[in-house]
Amino acid sequence: MKRGLSMHRRTALSSLLALGAAGAGFVPAHAQGKSALNLAMVAEPPTLDIQSTPADLVCIIMQHVYEPLFTFDAKAALVPMLAESMPKISADGKLYSITLRSGVKLHNGRDLNAEDVVASLKRWMEVSPRGKSVAGQVADLSAKGPLAVDISMKNAYAPLLSQLAMASGMAGIMAKESIAQPLREYVGTGPYKFTERKPDQYVLLTRFDNYSARKEPASGYGGKRVAVVDELRFVPVPNANTRVEGALAGQFHYADLLPIEALSRLEKAKDKVVPLMTQSFGFPYLVLNTKEGSMMNVAMRKAFQTAIGEGEMLAAGFGDTRFFIAEGNHFPKGTPFYSTAGTDRYNERNAAKARTQAEQAGYKGEPVRILTSRQYDFHYNMALIMAEQLKRAGFKAELNVVEWATLLQRRADPKLWDIYITHSGLFPEPMLSPPQLGDGAPGWWTSPAKVAALAALNQEPDPAKRGPLWGKVQQVVYDEVPYVHVGKFASLSARAPSLQNYNPATYPFFWNTSLKS
Repeated sequence: MKRGLSMHRRTALSSLLALGAAGAGFVPAHAQGKSALNLAMVAEPPTLDIQSTPADLVCIIMQHVYEPLFTFDAKAALVPMLAESMPKISADGKLYSITLRSGVKLHNGRDLNAEDVVASLKRWMEVSPRGKSVAGQVADLSAKGPLAVDISMKNAYAPLLSQLAMASGMAGIMAKESIAQPLREYVGTGPYKFTERKPDQYVLLTRFDNYSARKEPASGYGGKRVAVVDELRFVPVPNANTRVEGALAGQFHYADLLPIEALSRLEKAKDKVVPLMTQSFGFPYLVLNTKEGSMMNVAMRKAFQTAIGEGEMLAAGFGDTRFFIAEGNHFPKGTPFYSTAGTDRYNERNAAKARTQAEQAGYKGEPVRILTSRQYDFHYNMALIMAEQLKRAGFKAELNVVEWATLLQRRADPKLWDIYITHSGLFPEPMLSPPQLGDGAPGWWTSPAKVAALAALNQEPDPAKRGPLWGKVQQVVYDEVPYVHVGKFASLSARAPSLQNYNPATYPFFWNTSLKS
């Protein structure tokens, strides 16, 4: 992280020049007589199909266009969105009867109906890693009237509503006539509609004047949504220092995921920018390839787990101790799913022990290919430290640094990597992240112990009993090492003083925000 500070002043001019290029396609909002937000994102989105990918960037943009049946309020409680109310659930927990709100307009002008919902959810279960894991639990999905949908489950499945509410990899509802693979039209129900995409310049969303808002007060992702600003312009700005300089220069109304070392500069320029710290933002994690390559063998994965020191990685990724917590429990203390199961294997950083474990596992010096990107600086800085930790333990670590969109493509091919670095938001339901807890996500983890532990967790409807059952899942994760929970972190972003009513969130949203004139 110190390297960023030493380069900062020298890169300021080049950053601003790059910033001008990034915004070159824009006509200033005042020249059009419209209000618009310029929003600096970490990269070019790999797709605009919100169903097909758990990538945060796609969710951040397209959650303004598509909406789910249910969502989470400010206290992480489930609340209805396109559904009229929470569903009726049968006594055995297998049948969910959902009534839709009437008069909800799609962006093509017609009213949303049950056939749109059924077609959308069926597509989601075909293309989404999250949806695929749900599909294995669904016995039937059908319309029972113009505004009624029934979902029948094979067994009781406690996470269903949370899965349907999750913003990332969203079970977004779209016009049935727009459904295709791949999508060519983006026709949802959200407060903004898709207008234009210019690759490497911007994605433009405009206000949907016929939006059908809920009546309840806004709370988190729930309640009333209003498109106050005419246009949202999501600008890809991959260089973190460029996002900082753009925020300080007033080029952006919001800049996402800024480097922690920029905090002091932002704090000293509060007349120009407002720094935003989002606590309990999420957790970085390392996904191991259980299908092919050097990490396919569980004994090798255990050696890897012994070699690394998550605390050192977090310090490299975030620097400031206000922004990270090194702890092996996947859920924070005080939450229903807090457990210390398996955490004696967290943060070992024991090179000698790891070397012995690797030799016993049959390691012959094969490359350990670490796939990472600089779009998220903390990913890259953690990868550097992890590679050194592995080398000390006798592993042949190879760092493959690519663009984030390229990483998303490569992780789908098990022949191209052994470990990749990513992160997730911290959510109230274990099955929402990481995707490796489901089926088919890159990493391709499956085992009898996983299946048994998750079945017990997911078929238990009593929230009080599900907490201890998560501990058994967490133990299997430490035993089989399909992924490694690195720790927890807060995020730094920034807004312009003129951006009003913005509430920091894991997936930033800009309905209900306004511009002070």
